[in-house]
Amino acid sequence: MKYLPGSKKTDPHENQWLSVSDLMAGLMMVFLCISVAMIHSVMAERKKITTIALSYQENQLSIYRALVNTFDEDLERWGASISDDTLTIIFQAPDAMFETGKTELSARYKKILTEFFPRYMNALRPFTDSIEEVRLEGHTSSGWGAADFQDSAYFKNLALSQQRTRSVLRFVSTLENVSEYKKWMKGHLAAVGYSSSRPVLDNNGLEDPTQSKRVAFRVITNADLKIKTILEGLLEKDAESIL
Repeated sequence: MKYLPGSKKTDPHENQWLSVSDLMAGLMMVFLCISVAMIHSVMAERKKITTIALSYQENQLSIYRALVNTFDEDLERWGASISDDTLTIIFQAPDAMFETGKTELSARYKKILTEFFPRYMNALRPFTDSIEEVRLEGHTSSGWGAADFQDSAYFKNLALSQQRTRSVLRFVSTLENVSEYKKWMKGHLAAVGYSSSRPVLDNNGLEDPTQSKRVAFRVITNADLKIKTILEGLLEKDAESIL
């Protein structure tokens, strides 16, 4: 290539290098903008989760207080207790509920449920929008008469605990004083038998057979479901940003 006298020689690759530099700088700015947007999105979602967690704690405490205020004077005579951690009312007098190995409710327990359940639903009324499920749980000890094998006792107790919780659910669903809750109950009440999978242990870490036999009413709120939905949304956004 010829150059005119007095003209400045230029490197033919200089313009190309400048173009690549400009391109790299532009890409860095794009990635920076994407990173800032992603950080902002993550912070916003974390704020939502924190808000839900705080709301969950307040709601949990409110439900617990409502249950205590409603039943505190009755728990001892029913042989029952309330767990603030799991919002569970536990009836630990199995001999008063069912005959050994039977699934039919005793007359005494029917009387207790007739007194308990309508008041239970009234106590939960202000919180129904935040309740995902009310679970009727059946638990047994690990023993089963002269069963030769542990597996055999477990499955026999599984069938027994499931049938007992269904008996409880069937009975409370027929009570006249809960007719206004029938529609909500059908969508939110569940009967679950756990057999001996969740025993109550004594101070030595051994199973307490008497305490392990129990029927419980547990409130499960929808906070976990909301947090799961938010986390799934975050994962979808991350996948889209990668693609």
